[in-house]
Amino acid sequence: MIRSILVLSSLLCCLTLMAQQNKKAPNILIIFSDDHAYQAISAYGSKLMQTPNIDRIAREGAIFQNACVTNSLCAPSRATLLTGKYSHINGLKVNNISNPFDIRQEVFSRLLKQKNYQTSWIGKWHLQTLPGNAFDYWRVLPDQGQYYNPDFIGQQNDTVRLKGYITDVITQLSFDWLDHRDTSKPFCMVIGEKATHRSWLPDIQDLGAFDDKKFPLPANFYDDYKGRLAAKNQDMTVDKTMLLDYDLKVHANYGERGMYGRMTPEQRNAFKAYYDKVSKDFDERQYKGKALVEWKYQHYMRDYLSTARSLDRNIGKILDYLDKNGLTQNTVVIYASDQGFYLGEHGWFDKRFMYEESMKTPLVMRYPGVIKPGTSVNDMIVNIDFAPTILNIAGVTAPASIQGNSFLPLLQTGNSKDWRKAAYYHYYEYPEPHRVSPHFGIRTLQYKLIRFYGPADAWELYDLKKDPAEMKNLYTEKKNSRLVASLKQQLKDLINQYHDDEAMKIFEQEVKD
Repeated sequence: MIRSILVLSSLLCCLTLMAQQNKKAPNILIIFSDDHAYQAISAYGSKLMQTPNIDRIAREGAIFQNACVTNSLCAPSRATLLTGKYSHINGLKVNNISNPFDIRQEVFSRLLKQKNYQTSWIGKWHLQTLPGNAFDYWRVLPDQGQYYNPDFIGQQNDTVRLKGYITDVITQLSFDWLDHRDTSKPFCMVIGEKATHRSWLPDIQDLGAFDDKKFPLPANFYDDYKGRLAAKNQDMTVDKTMLLDYDLKVHANYGERGMYGRMTPEQRNAFKAYYDKVSKDFDERQYKGKALVEWKYQHYMRDYLSTARSLDRNIGKILDYLDKNGLTQNTVVIYASDQGFYLGEHGWFDKRFMYEESMKTPLVMRYPGVIKPGTSVNDMIVNIDFAPTILNIAGVTAPASIQGNSFLPLLQTGNSKDWRKAAYYHYYEYPEPHRVSPHFGIRTLQYKLIRFYGPADAWELYDLKKDPAEMKNLYTEKKNSRLVASLKQQLKDLINQYHDDEAMKIFEQEVKD
């Protein structure tokens, strides 16, 4: 009898221990890249290149088809990731060195630390201030950082130059931290990638990776911008804005200063050998007119995609690390970019506009045991949702001040009945560097209404189902008057909901006029 009781007691203890282990807080790994276009990811149907490692996250978890940003710009998107708040609330509206992010405000990492999480941020930070005590550990790039032999600022406010290609270096620093963390605690790590930011310097091993491909021009590459004043007056075209030397490395200056000067002789020689051939081809053919702009497009795509190739390869290394160290089953992996990017659509590169290519960001997520492999989410996710979702995963209640919502319940139940039906957007930075007129607007699953203000004083309306490339502005068509009125009311409601006083003044002034 006593023996039976002891056996039963031992069994109950084992079951209790197993239950506690099953409830162990998950690790959270966020890989946050820069300017990575969903059009360049094969999981999103891209024919431009294969991205097997990003695809793996989507295949083993979920892919989000309508993930949007609130302000398509590098620093503001990072501020929104940290705070779960719009730019006008978190204080960072533009990329401006004189306007640093206030790191003293509430950010998700501090809340995680209160829940016994170890937190770290490694790589691109770009908030014109240092992380301070917002993370337990950090090593970040100064400003945008450099592709080759990058400098890193550490917690002692020391700047150290590390040899190698930026994406590889960030991966190794991430492994170093993971190897030495306190394994008794769950971790939340943000890996901030520099790729695929301008000016697209590929890793040596990826030079020429796409030289055998000729990329088809986007159907609207020669957009005439009819009925779209802001689109016409920007300065971000492949034709006129993209620089032969800086962007495409034609007769680049390989002197001791600048982004090439920091290269080792071996790196510089390999880089120069490849781009000298590009320059020679350019000189011999003497391109002009459309032939010139299309040559620029082809070489832009080769450099951009070659840079993305290293990014995907390193994501594979990170996933392999989790596998080899027994971390896969209890680690949530989130991959996203700070925003989308133009790969020749409308004749452009860069981002900023509320149009699809820049407003939509790639987002894939793996959460073993919670997200069913192969899940596709069509509901509208906004980057203000990232912080509350991370907190929800960790079992932390999001403060009422956070403006986003956790999308974890969508993944757990699939029920989106009460989920948002529209996303709000507001872009500010003008005039430099690309002269994109400030604007705000609303996007539903079918329609998009945009209010440009400042130099371009106009409204635009698009039917995303009939016109996914956003080529025909429907705003002035009388038959759409009821639709416009409905969308304006929804827009006003969102402006009120998110307390955007600047947008409300512009909106109400128009009504008075």
